[in-house]
Amino acid sequence: MPVVVVESPAKAKTINKYLGSDYTVLASYGHVRDLPPKDGSVDTENGFDMKWEVASDSRKHVAAIAEALKSDDAIILATDPDREGEAISWHLKEALTKRRAIKKSTDVKRVTFNAITKQAVTEAMANPRDIDAPLVEAYLARRALDYLVGFNLSPVLWRKLPGARSAGRVQSVCLRLIVEREMEIEAFKPREYWSVKALLSTPRGQEYEARLTVLAGKKLDRYDIENETQAELAVQAITSRDLTVQSVEAKPASRNPSAPFMTSTLQQEASRKFGFGARQTMNAAQRLYEAGHITYMRTDGIDMAPEAVDQARAAIKDRYGADYVPSQPRIYKNKAKNAQEAHECIRPTDMSRDAQSLKLSEPDQRKLYDLIWKRTLACQMESARLERTTVDVGSADGQVVLRANGQVVLFDGFLRVYEEGRDDAVVDDDDKRLPQIMQGEVADKRSITPDQHFTQPPPRYTEATLVKKMEELGIGRPSTYASIITTIQDREYVRKEQNRLIPEDKGRIVTIFLLNFFKRYVEYDFTAALEDELDHVSAGESDYKELLAKFWRDFSAAIAETSDLRITEVLDVLDDALAPQLYPPREDGSDPRICPKCGQGRLHLKTSRTGGFVGCGNYPECTYTRPIAGEGAEGDERVLGEHEGDEIWLKSGRFGPYVQRGEPTPENKKPPRASLPKAKGDFLPGWSPDDMTLEKAVTLLTLPRVVGMHPDGGEVKSNLGRFGPFIMHQLPDEAKPVYVNLKEFQEVFEIGMNRAVELLAEKRANPGRGRGAAAKPLKELGEHPKDGGMVAVMEGRYGPYVKWEKVNATLPKDVEPDAVTMDMAVALISEKSAKKGTKKKAAPKKTAAKKKTAAKKS
Repeated sequence: MPVVVVESPAKAKTINKYLGSDYTVLASYGHVRDLPPKDGSVDTENGFDMKWEVASDSRKHVAAIAEALKSDDAIILATDPDREGEAISWHLKEALTKRRAIKKSTDVKRVTFNAITKQAVTEAMANPRDIDAPLVEAYLARRALDYLVGFNLSPVLWRKLPGARSAGRVQSVCLRLIVEREMEIEAFKPREYWSVKALLSTPRGQEYEARLTVLAGKKLDRYDIENETQAELAVQAITSRDLTVQSVEAKPASRNPSAPFMTSTLQQEASRKFGFGARQTMNAAQRLYEAGHITYMRTDGIDMAPEAVDQARAAIKDRYGADYVPSQPRIYKNKAKNAQEAHECIRPTDMSRDAQSLKLSEPDQRKLYDLIWKRTLACQMESARLERTTVDVGSADGQVVLRANGQVVLFDGFLRVYEEGRDDAVVDDDDKRLPQIMQGEVADKRSITPDQHFTQPPPRYTEATLVKKMEELGIGRPSTYASIITTIQDREYVRKEQNRLIPEDKGRIVTIFLLNFFKRYVEYDFTAALEDELDHVSAGESDYKELLAKFWRDFSAAIAETSDLRITEVLDVLDDALAPQLYPPREDGSDPRICPKCGQGRLHLKTSRTGGFVGCGNYPECTYTRPIAGEGAEGDERVLGEHEGDEIWLKSGRFGPYVQRGEPTPENKKPPRASLPKAKGDFLPGWSPDDMTLEKAVTLLTLPRVVGMHPDGGEVKSNLGRFGPFIMHQLPDEAKPVYVNLKEFQEVFEIGMNRAVELLAEKRANPGRGRGAAAKPLKELGEHPKDGGMVAVMEGRYGPYVKWEKVNATLPKDVEPDAVTMDMAVALISEKSAKKGTKKKAAPKKTAAKKKTAAKKS
């Protein structure tokens, strides 16, 4: 039986169904070899030879494939149809040849398929080919470049910038985008402007809204009404004049559907519609592909196979009628820069099957499949037909004109199925529907409203808009976007808040360092040009070793030059480069570099293991510090008052605001400090820095609080933790402490010994109620009527809830646990599942864990 090798066990299982018992299908579990992370893995002195190493967790998989080859001297490499897949096939062949599992007599074939369907797999098996050498060389060039940059540049960062973790060929350019956007936001100066709207009425009493477009006979630009005074004059100009409808113009318009998905647009849309990160999207897409539900998910292509177009048109006609099928199929022209990446678009393998009919249990997969199915059908549907109406209402003297816009959808077309999301909210007057308005009729003024506006800074990137920007600049490729964005977050260079990417101080320092000492290698055009050169290699048009030699010649010289610099020299350069952000002008006109605490020392950029910060030059006499971003010249630390001879400080650190007793001294290097509690539901209110008082700070600094000595020995303590207030105690014969959550926040400061001993005794008598162990049900309702599995009412920290599998649905406040019925419980479970999504069983989780290596490409 020929041995067929794919990346993942899920893919192996699906393919095995189609091939049957005539083949042995095994998984490589992703890449089997990589460059060891040590000096000399890429030999720059000897033609960039690479020393590969089989990963420890891959050895058993390679051994299993080698064992299978003993009984059949034929191997079919069926890894993914992209550069990474080609590289895995090449690595497998090399590793197996080295083990002598592949001999001269072994029949080695390479097959690819864009979808894991019986037809696609059968056709691929009938048309094998050799491993694509240029595609492998492009992979080798990328891997060598990434190694040379990362392995040589990262140590420079470690030595010159304590706390910096790594740099990368593409990740550093991606980080630069985020940092520069943040600097734009900080430098932004808002501009005030006003608009004037009027609520008007037809003679028939129907109201509509119009905005002022002409004032004093002059067409208004966006910023022409600069302040409230001018806005009030505009209001008076409208109020003092009679208005009539001067023109009503209705024009037909149409909207065409968006092209089908490729990798980048899928990531963008999943981010807009579901808040998915790029990696989350690619993991879900990988599972859908391996299960045979969608075509290959790493592609720059937007073209669709003719048979898929026919299938989509048939599905549209069947579901929505012939009116929704255009007379000719829609053809989308491929935009891919690199033909090697230009597979077919991402689409369902069977257009007739929607998400509901597939019965997908994983919420991420269900949502993503539904998105892909709708986008694919919509791209082959009729355009939406609209009628856009523009109404101008003005005064007889021509001094004032107001305009009302609206539209009517005459035929919804593709909008019946799908509408593309937007990265940022857009207010569009054209979306409004207008009443019947006649030219020449009087417009009655109901109200006139001036509105103040301020120009807004550019928004921070989401993962979706960052992918879009990288794509526009030609940085990276579809298979790399997810891993790049994940890496800069893992390195703690960037954090994600409310789906927006915000640079950490560490990330900002790294970017400014690279811009000053390695500028060429973080320039957008250089990185994009290098991507193009790599595309030429994959097309067989360039020699990859010449590319590496050219790059290494200049890069090694830059590394050598920077290695001689002292840390103080580097910090001086960075301090000057960041000066506009670090030391903005003060309102009183004083020197922004003078320390606001001691009034004598000069502020300077410093570094630590956790990143960069601004500190006073008079250290250790003066310990003033503040973050490098987000504060004014005065910083955000302040003295709340004095207690028992110590100053009580409110400061801001890497993990948020905190209070501190006194300042560090040689004798007391770590003075007591406590983080301000963050809000957690109703039981733990958040404490804002703006509301902090000396009394609250002193109270907070009493934690952890010793409640007293337990009668059986050992201290009982109270404190705040991840899950709110708690008490803890450990008996002499106990292996670990016992924790009890407190229901009221204030109890952490007030609980006495009697109550604490009582709660601890209850917990020890019923340890199953602890975190990590199942609570006893208040009421068991029986098996879920549709999906199976016990449904029960439980007592929880936030009150009673319904539990089924992994779903916990809180009971409404007015519902008692005894009153809960199975129907009520199923409704609550369905509502919670729809809101959050949940994994139904534990078994799929294990499978997903096995496939981690295969998912690394995303």
